[in-house]
Amino acid sequence: MRIGKIAPALVLALAAAATTACGGGDTSSSAPKELVYWASNQGTSLDNDKAVLQPELDKFEKASGIKVKLEVVPWTDLLNRILAATTSGRGPDVLNIGNTWSASLQATGAFLPFDDAALEKVGGKSRFLGPSLAATGASGQPPVGVPLYGQAYGLYYNKKLFSEAGITKPPATWEELVEDGKKLTKPDKGQWGLSLQAGQVTENSHHAAILGAQHGAQFFTSEGKPQLASDPSVAAVQQFVDLMQKDKIVNPANAEYADTAKSLKDLSDGKAAMFMNQASAGSFKNIGMDMADLGVAPIPLPAAAPPNGRKVTSFVAGINMAVFKNTKNPDAALDFVKFMVSAPEQALLNKTYGSLPTVQDAYSDAAFQTEDVKVFQKVLANSAEPMPQVPQESQFETLIGTAMKAMFADVAAGKPVDGVKIRDQLNQADQQIAAGG
Repeated sequence: MRIGKIAPALVLALAAAATTACGGGDTSSSAPKELVYWASNQGTSLDNDKAVLQPELDKFEKASGIKVKLEVVPWTDLLNRILAATTSGRGPDVLNIGNTWSASLQATGAFLPFDDAALEKVGGKSRFLGPSLAATGASGQPPVGVPLYGQAYGLYYNKKLFSEAGITKPPATWEELVEDGKKLTKPDKGQWGLSLQAGQVTENSHHAAILGAQHGAQFFTSEGKPQLASDPSVAAVQQFVDLMQKDKIVNPANAEYADTAKSLKDLSDGKAAMFMNQASAGSFKNIGMDMADLGVAPIPLPAAAPPNGRKVTSFVAGINMAVFKNTKNPDAALDFVKFMVSAPEQALLNKTYGSLPTVQDAYSDAAFQTEDVKVFQKVLANSAEPMPQVPQESQFETLIGTAMKAMFADVAAGKPVDGVKIRDQLNQADQQIAAGG
């Protein structure tokens, strides 16, 4: 679900370079139907995704007679490619989108609206989990896509380090997390209480959203006006930055952590005791962690909720599946979407990727009955809310995440970050969003 703000000139340049026409295949009545599908990189590599997905596409072709040409697009390129296609009218038939992009892409008008009739063709609205369906576009409008892979955030912790420190359970409040983090922080031994991807724009914005909700922040008014510099927003960002600055339970070197792999390895190697992330059991296995030492719990809440604070421990994370409006094979495209969100495919694909099914009838599979999956399932169902469903969401993530990345860099360099500096940065973000740039 990587997201970024794209300059208009870049969009036009990418559009000019786009070469794949919607509806990719021959649409004459005698020719077999063919679809082009852009998949997002969910596995350990693009080749891994191809190995996972191609057998399923072959299965679909055998059952339907519809061939699907697959391209797995890296997250670094996906949004740019999609925006170019919305401008040029030349892109795939079906594609994956980060669900936080839903409202922004919906506003382009380039995608097939999943109204009641379209939803019925892919199995019906009632099959989908409510929180995941809520992250498919602006309220009051038909979804821009349907949920494909579900995700939620949790607090991973190293049980071995907790036991050695005499800590018997994961923290339920932020106050407990800081207290436990201090017990677990031993800089002379290279051990820290918490690892953060403080150098990653997207992750910073996600945590700003989670903590912002806990502090009662609303980043946009009901009319869509940005208000990132509100008191609750400033307090949320200050709390997050202070985990490194004031509480000193995060290694200052984390200011340069721009990918998940480093934090996963720190937890696995005992260099960090806690790490907040999306469901990652498969990734921990891949790097050789002793899974008996891995625990997971919801991200903490404040001991005393601030005014208007909401009991939110995750945003509704995940991947949606959308259809370009100008596809030459709309019925075939919807048939393919229906296949991908069917209970057997949902169980198989989400089990493989370590994500959560977005349809209720897939949870009967034993793989989704484990205790760690139940933690994430409960979070997604009860304490997750969507990122702001406004057209400016992509700018929100980029601007607030970039500002927080710079704040962590200042802390690592010994420069103080206080409320005045935070408010100034968020005011600038408000002005840029309001100006449309």
